[in-house]
Formats: sequence, structure tokens, C-alpha cells
Amino acid sequence: MRPDVFAPATLGPVTLRNRVVKAATFEARTPYGVVTDALVDFHRTIAAGGVGLTTVAYCAVAPEGRTHAEQVVVGRRTAPGLARLADAVHAQGAKVSAQLGHAGPVANGRSNGVPAIAASRMPSPLSMQMVRSATGADLARVTRQYVAAARTLVDAGFDVLEVHLSHSYLISSFLAPGLNRRRDRFGGSLENRARLARQVVRAVREEIGDEAAVIAKTSLSDGFRGGLTTAEGLDLARMLEADGALDALQLTGGSSLMNPMYLFRGGAPVKEFAASMPLPVRIGMRTVGKGFLKEYPFREGYFLDKALEFRKELAIPLMLLGGINQRDTMERAMGLGFDFVVMGRALLHEPGLVNRLAAEAGGSGTCIHCNRCMPTIYSPGGTHCPVLAEQ
Repeated sequence: MRPDVFAPATLGPVTLRNRVVKAATFEARTPYGVVTDALVDFHRTIAAGGVGLTTVAYCAVAPEGRTHAEQVVVGRRTAPGLARLADAVHAQGAKVSAQLGHAGPVANGRSNGVPAIAASRMPSPLSMQMVRSATGADLARVTRQYVAAARTLVDAGFDVLEVHLSHSYLISSFLAPGLNRRRDRFGGSLENRARLARQVVRAVREEIGDEAAVIAKTSLSDGFRGGLTTAEGLDLARMLEADGALDALQLTGGSSLMNPMYLFRGGAPVKEFAASMPLPVRIGMRTVGKGFLKEYPFREGYFLDKALEFRKELAIPLMLLGGINQRDTMERAMGLGFDFVVMGRALLHEPGLVNRLAAEAGGSGTCIHCNRCMPTIYSPGGTHCPVLAEQ
């Protein structure tokens, strides 16, 4: 029988009130690197809108793991605010997840004041510095930091931990053959390139046991030459499933470093991004922006075809992401064997969308996928939908 997307569901040891997940999208509400009232209000509003699970984005496990300085590093300093956020979400009847990550080459070392690390040495277009190749000691340290962050979050009341394995972040840079030129046990074959991902996931699970659900955000395809392909992405998913440390996989795509619009189908807001940047970057964005921000036409459920390849081969619960705006799409996903659906821009545009769709057979969100929300991560008020602001 097809699951009801709006009925309660289990995710590992956690029961959610429905099968709808708010994706991790940077909220830009932590200007001093700590949880603010604005961040709490953002997730409280999303929770009140009906989702089963809302995800706090970019919870860095290390100072050099932030994309820039205005992000939360999970630890003793940030734990009280994270607990306050979790309590606010729970008060609305939803559960809360944290996206645990290390930005790796996507980090701005100049902003962070700490050199960025990656699988292999490479230039950073963000800081105009060189990103250094992570040493074995770095990888052991980072693994310990994932474990410590997981413990902090679970103690703060978080229900789900999402380990970020995609978008050219640190672990993803190891997975992509074009970014990983190592000749040690972390380079070469996919089994070697996947070593860090599997090591981190297992260590997090060993630390928290069944105190919370553990999921991973993994790539259907990185969308650039030298990135993880769909075939390798599926092989990685098989490895993660065989390890038995995860409660679900959330399927995504694209690269924040190499091809961000592969994930964000629809309009490519080059002009808006350029306007949000400092003058030198603004000029460069106007010159090369269209090449970097490639435009992919939007269609409802645009990752579904690739995700079905994973569904056919795997038994682990899967979360479908990518252009989900309609109740019909959600119900179709359930019928095709997906266990959860993940929404991002549609909820930024209409936080109460889940409640409305639950009440409307055949209902649909009203986001136009212009992607002008993307550059608002640099705005003083935080990430928001400019279309709403203009109404």
C-alpha cells in the first residue's frame, strides 16, 4: 500500500508527524556565529507550517569547516542556542535535524581566518588563496570533530543528524575523482575515495547509537566533469547501505564549487548575485557569471529519474529532493517507493505550504523558481523570497 505522505512515519528511532522534510538551505541568520532569535523564529515558522522535520543548515564541525565566518561551529559556545532552537521546533509539533558538515574547498579561508582544506591542493575562487591538501592527522581530527558535534547536538535535543557528503564539501571533494589526486589510501579507487565518508558516518553512529536518527546527504550526480557520476554515486550508496550505520539517504546533486545551478534548476540570478558582491567580485561575476551559473530548465521533480535508479537497487529508506512543489508529486513519490520528500525553495516562498497541501487534494505551491532567493544569503535580513518582499 502506498504510504500517506501526511501521516506519521518513522525515521530510525524517531517518529515524524509526516513524511515532509525541510531541506538544509543556509538561513543567513547567524552574523556572530551563534544561534539568534531570527534563526529560531525561522525554524519555528517552518515547523508551524506543517513539516515533519526541519533542517538547520551548515552546522560546521570545525572553524575551517565554515563556508565563511558567519556560521555556527557546533560546540560548547553554541550549544545553548541550539537547544533553544530545538525546543522551539518541538513546541510546534515538528522534529529538528542538523546538517553536520565541513565545507572543505567551499570554505572561504580568508573570511574564516583559518586555511581551508580539501582532498588535494587547489586554488580557491572564494578567498583567492590556495586550499591545502588534508593530511592524515587532519582527517583523524575532523572525524573526531564530527563525533563531538554529533554528541553536542543530540544533547541539545536534536532528533536527526544529516551528515553532508555532497556539493564539493570536504568529504565530497574526496569522492570526486577530479578533485582527489591523492596517492594514499584515501585516493584512487572509489572504495578508497569513499573511506572518509564511511569512516565519519560509522563514527557518528557509534557515538550516538539510537539516541537520534542518522542520515546522509549524498549525490545522484555532481554535474561537472571530474565529479561523482550517477554510477559511482549508486556504488557509494550501496557501500553506505552495507555499512548499516544510516537510517536513510537524502538524494541531491550538483556542486557548490563547480556547478551550483545543477541543484537549483530554474532561473540563474547572475545580476542579483553580482549586486550582492564586493566590487572586484562583482566585476568578475558579471564577466563569467553566466558560465558559472549555468541555467537548467525547471521541471517538477527534476531528480526523480536519477533517484529511481537508486530506488531500484537499494533497500535503505530514501528521501527524494528536487523541485517538489505539488501534492501529486509527493503522492507519486510515495507510490514509487520513496519514504520521504524534501522541499526547499517552495517552503521559503510559503512556509505554511505543507498544511495547505494536506488540506487540498491536487494542491500546488506557488514558487516560480526564479532563484532570486539564492543571493539573499548575503542580505542583512537573511535568506528570504524577494518575490514575497515585492508583493
